[in-house]
Amino acid sequence: MHVSTKELGSFPKAMTIAGSDSGGGAGIQADLKTFSANGVYGSSVVTAVTAQNTLGVHDVFELPSSLIESQIRAVMSDIGCDVIKTGMLSSSTVVETVVRTLNDFELPSLVIDPVMKAKGGASLISEEAIETVKKILIPMASIVTPNIPEAIELTGIDINDINSAKKAALYLVNIGADSVVIKGGHLDGPEAQDLYYDGDVFEIFSSERFDTKNTHGTGCTFASAIAAGLAKGLTMLRSVSDAKDYVSMAIKNNRNIGSGHGPINHFYKYWGEY
Repeated sequence: MHVSTKELGSFPKAMTIAGSDSGGGAGIQADLKTFSANGVYGSSVVTAVTAQNTLGVHDVFELPSSLIESQIRAVMSDIGCDVIKTGMLSSSTVVETVVRTLNDFELPSLVIDPVMKAKGGASLISEEAIETVKKILIPMASIVTPNIPEAIELTGIDINDINSAKKAALYLVNIGADSVVIKGGHLDGPEAQDLYYDGDVFEIFSSERFDTKNTHGTGCTFASAIAAGLAKGLTMLRSVSDAKDYVSMAIKNNRNIGSGHGPINHFYKYWGEY
């Protein structure tokens, strides 16, 4: 049985279930950096190993479902967590394993980032797995955080403005998510606008657009920052708002790493000029 860290009065904890990015900018690595930068202890369940850098994904190896299950059980039976964030779940087998295993525990909040493609365009999920995510994972979600292409894939709705994004958000809540944020970075406009919906009200979170190619890991980081807020006991709306601010500043204060799409700067609060 999972024991909440809040019951123990200990440090807030979050667990990420996602793929490894050898370049360090996205996936498990971005999630753990985000948890740490936001004052939350992070544990991890690796679902796949990718060979990638700022230029793209060069190879992918999905871990055996038995090992994914063992990682979840190891963390949940000892360390526990206040929130779980999922990222790259590349096949139906992985999605089913995660859902089946988590259902054996008393679940905390669940943040679902439906990762489908890497920044360079490489596919990170099968078509069959997308349907499985819709059927059995999204109904468990406290919040789901797709970008525009992911929301289109999940809903079949052509999203080209805030109004169509609202239709997609309604769809995702109707199939079971408690709330949703559709990230608007792919939409045109002077600001990056994210649409939040919790079944009752819509909220738009806007931020400045920055002229940089160093945005690798933005989606992973945003979802993990929401998870960090929830782990600390913040409301969902406050967690989303804080996550938007955190990601915006991490993009603004990016460093040039590699020769392609570099990562955002997870530790901008702590790393001075050099």
